Amino acid sequence: MINIRIESQEDVLQVHTLNEQAFGQPMEANVVDKLRRNCPEYLSLVAVDGKSMVGHILFTPAVIEDSGRKIEGMGLAPMVVTQDRQRQGIGSKLVRSGLEILREQGCPFVIVLGHSEYYPRFGFELASKYGFSSQWEGVPDEAFMVIIMDHATLDDVSGVARYRAEFDEAM
Repeated sequence: MINIRIESQEDVLQVHTLNEQAFGQPMEANVVDKLRRNCPEYLSLVAVDGKSMVGHILFTPAVIEDSGRKIEGMGLAPMVVTQDRQRQGIGSKLVRSGLEILREQGCPFVIVLGHSEYYPRFGFELASKYGFSSQWEGVPDEAFMVIIMDHATLDDVSGVARYRAEFDEAM
């Protein structure tokens, strides 16, 4: 049975290894480590089956910049599930659990750069529908999405959505 829980200090090395294996390189794992050190506002969840860690998801602060204003929300990245456990609903459980926690905390939005066939099932929509663009040039429109959890906060807001600077080295 899969248990989704908040990452503990004892999970840090396993999370690093999981991300490194999933991406086939250390860059994303190193970004996660830097974010954990530099950003106390993160939400990191792990999926555990018995004693085995089979998935991880990270949410960190993100902003939408609009005419000098900065609206704070969260960005989802990365999300990984071990190769042998994919297509078993583990990633979906991680995403749903993270979004539920963020809703309860009053987070107004979450952005994601990901698969256009996957994330809409959780309520993500094209960010361009709301006038949001990615900070990174060349990001396909269908890959940059947002889920708005507080429409009042984002009423009449459009602009550039930015992840934390730690992500720049991975792009």
